[in-house]
Order: sequence, then structure tokens, then C-alpha cells
Amino acid sequence: MRILLTGGCGFIGSAVVRHLIRHTEHSVLNVDCMTYAASEDVVAEVAQDGRYAFARANIVNGAELARLFDEYKPDAVMHLAAESHVDRSIDGPGVFVQTNVVGTYALLEAARKYWQGLPREAQSAFRFHHISTDEVFGHLEPSDPPFTETTPYDPRSPYSASKAASDHLVRAWYHTYGLPTFVTNTTNNYGFWHFPEKLIPLVTINAIEGRDLPVYGKGDNVRDWLFVADHAEALVLAVERGEPGETYAIGARQPRRNIDVVKAICSTLDELVPDAAGPRERLIKYVSDRPGHDFRYEIDPSHAESALDWKAKHDFETGIRRTVQWYLDNRAWWEGIRAKRYTGQRLGQG
Repeated sequence: MRILLTGGCGFIGSAVVRHLIRHTEHSVLNVDCMTYAASEDVVAEVAQDGRYAFARANIVNGAELARLFDEYKPDAVMHLAAESHVDRSIDGPGVFVQTNVVGTYALLEAARKYWQGLPREAQSAFRFHHISTDEVFGHLEPSDPPFTETTPYDPRSPYSASKAASDHLVRAWYHTYGLPTFVTNTTNNYGFWHFPEKLIPLVTINAIEGRDLPVYGKGDNVRDWLFVADHAEALVLAVERGEPGETYAIGARQPRRNIDVVKAICSTLDELVPDAAGPRERLIKYVSDRPGHDFRYEIDPSHAESALDWKAKHDFETGIRRTVQWYLDNRAWWEGIRAKRYTGQRLGQG
């Protein structure tokens, strides 16, 4: 299978690229415009493989997308390119609308025009796989059951609203034009090569450096955590087996309060590299909450597990230990980011 994948130099996209080259016989064209959160390092270990190709392009550029479809002739699209940081969407929502909504529209149109020119058998086999988030469903109260594929949409942030809009576009192109699209929604990912503005890499790096560990509010907000390599495996199975018009909610059944995540990082680091100044929980600092902070996300992945014959391999304790060790072993990568692109400052205060 020849896969045109967008956003392959980002966190989740690069995990998918690495999985495709390491564990399958598929070929991949990585289309990425290289925003602040992208890095060539994340795909360096597979970049010399003959089944990997790269194109620097912005998904809002319909003409460039049309050229790439015509030249590469993909059998499937995996759409992961997106602005994804909620705090940044609060400070500047415009780029989220442009990339996540307008960019998805441009990609759908380029894919549709290419698909319509394919022979009937190739049209039937073609897939447009749109990768989305559980945040489109809004938030859960403590007594609410987890999200499923049929949970009504209720986005609460500029980021989640832009992703909800893109999900709706993808489904509309299936129902209106017959383009064989489907959607996957997932929980919070964590793991290797994660740009250090998100909770787990930010806290891990701050704790390594002995900085304050900021926790919003009381730290009681709950997120459902999925190790990124497990997610990548599920996404590749989805593009191989996914049915047009379907939705697959992908998760690992690992919900944790934010404060418990932070404490797990501290205790793991204390074990791996003890700090002479004492346990790292002393660095925890409670700060004012994020505007409109959703209380809880959690996914029931039963349908995806059954339909894709997949289940997450990592529990949270195993995954967080591997993640913390990776950041200890790869200081040069994140130190370069801290020096030039993101110093760890707080974002998203409106």
C-alpha cells in the first residue's frame, strides 16, 4: 500500500511513519510543512529507507496537494497534520481554524479529485483515514460513562472545535461524494519525541532540570493515557482494515488524574536519577486553572479493539517509565528545543 501521510514530522505522525517502515511493507510519503512543533530528527532512523519519501508542503495549498497526489499515486491517506495544543488555541485560535478546518477541506478536495480519476477497483480499495481526538466530545462528569463512537459532539476549546469541524467535513465528503473516509478518535498520547509543551514532557523535563512543576487548579482533571507506539499500531491497522463511514474510538483504558500523572513522573525520576535536594514532588506548584478546562476525558475502546483486532500493549506505569527514561537518554533533542523554540513558559491564559 502507498500511503500519503500528513504531519509525519510531528509527535503521533512520526510514530506512525516509524511503525510503517519498521513493521509493515507499506510505503509512505510524509507531507509536512514543518511548524514549530515538527522535527526532522523524529523520522531520521527511517528516512533513508527506500519506502520513505518526504515532501515539505502546507495542507492548505490545494494546488500543491493535487501535484503530490498525481505524482505519488497513493492507495490511502492518513491525515494527522494539525495544530494540537489547547493552550496555544486559547492564545491564537486563527491558525487552528486555518490548519485544522481549511487544511482538512483542501486535503479532502485533493483526495476526492484524485480518487474520482481512479479505476473502479482502485476507488473501492482507497481509504481516507482522518485522525482526531476525544476532545470533540466535550467533557465527562465523574459519574458519566466513557466516550464511545456515538457520543454527541460538544467541543469546549478552539482546538477541539476546529477538530470537530474537520471530523464533520470528513464525514460529509463520505455521505455527499462517496469518498471512502473514516475517522478515529483517540485519548491523550504520550511517549518518545513529544514536543515539550504538553503535560508529560513538560513535567518530565522540568523535573530533570529541578524547575517548578506547574499543575492547573487542584490537579483533579482526568485524562485517559495511551502510549504513542500503541496508538501508531492501531492507526496502521485502521488504514488496512477500516470501513468507509465508520468511526473507531481508540484508547488504552488508563485514566489518571493530572496530579497522579505528575507524581508518577516524580517518583520514576527519583528512582532512576535521585536528586540530592530531595524527592521531586517538592517542585509541584499549583497554578490558576486553564480557561474552560474540561474536567474528564475517557474512551471505551471496545469497538476499535474488536474491529481492528488490537489492544494497547502498555499500561500507564510501563509506558511512563519508558517515556521518562527516553527523555533522560535524549537530552540533546529537548535541550535544543528549550534553547531555540520553547523555553517552558506557560501558555493559554487568554
